[in-house]
Amino acid sequence: MKLPRSSSINQREDFLRIRKTGHAKAGRFVIVSTLADPELSSLRHAFVTSKRAAKKAHDRNLVRRRLRACLQAHGTSFTDPARFLITIARPGAQNASFTDLEADWLKQCKRLKLLP
Repeated sequence: MKLPRSSSINQREDFLRIRKTGHAKAGRFVIVSTLADPELSSLRHAFVTSKRAAKKAHDRNLVRRRLRACLQAHGTSFTDPARFLITIARPGAQNASFTDLEADWLKQCKRLKLLP
């Protein structure tokens, strides 16, 4: 699954609406928030990695690349792709291996019933 820049969430209003009316599940390394929107033609995504999750920019970028790879690998399996999806890295995500990060992300997606 390709993740073009045009499919990312940029507007503050969208973030607030997803946070207020959407569903979220927290795991050990990530928090996944989602909101279904029938007006969307495809998935809109965002990855949030704060300085609390990783102090150095290099480490934050690494965590974002790993989370993006998870979405690219498993995003085509979503039951309903017309939705917003926000993935927030938690403290400790930088020290997690890719396998652990992917497993935690998949677990939260299944808890949100995004994956079969």
